[in-house]
Amino acid sequence: MSHNREVIREWFNPERVRRVGSTPDYRFSLANERTFLSWVRTGLALVAGGLVVAQFLPELQVAYLREALAVVLLLLGGAVSLRGLNHWLRCERAIRLGHDLPQSRFPGMLALSVALGALILIAVVITQGVAG
Repeated sequence: MSHNREVIREWFNPERVRRVGSTPDYRFSLANERTFLSWVRTGLALVAGGLVVAQFLPELQVAYLREALAVVLLLLGGAVSLRGLNHWLRCERAIRLGHDLPQSRFPGMLALSVALGALILIAVVITQGVAG
């Protein structure tokens, strides 16, 4: 629990990261920042998708399926944004220390989640089209 608190503190105190290691070539830090911003854009897109599903997808035959899809997209969007922040911090630390960049399974899990969500929505569209 204490470790998690320290990680969260680092999110809001970039000066702590700068105290680690040595100043890298700024191009690497800026590339890391652009990657972080890509994570944030992905999170925003998932949040927007959740809002679209909640507001514009018609009621489905399965009770609460629309709401469940919206909530999953909203939660995934929030998780992606937080994961992007944590990944930025870990990468920045690795760059400053001259270590290998940290490995992550999250991009693969995110891709599978989006693909699974797309398959569910395809099934919903097909069944709604046949039933409607």
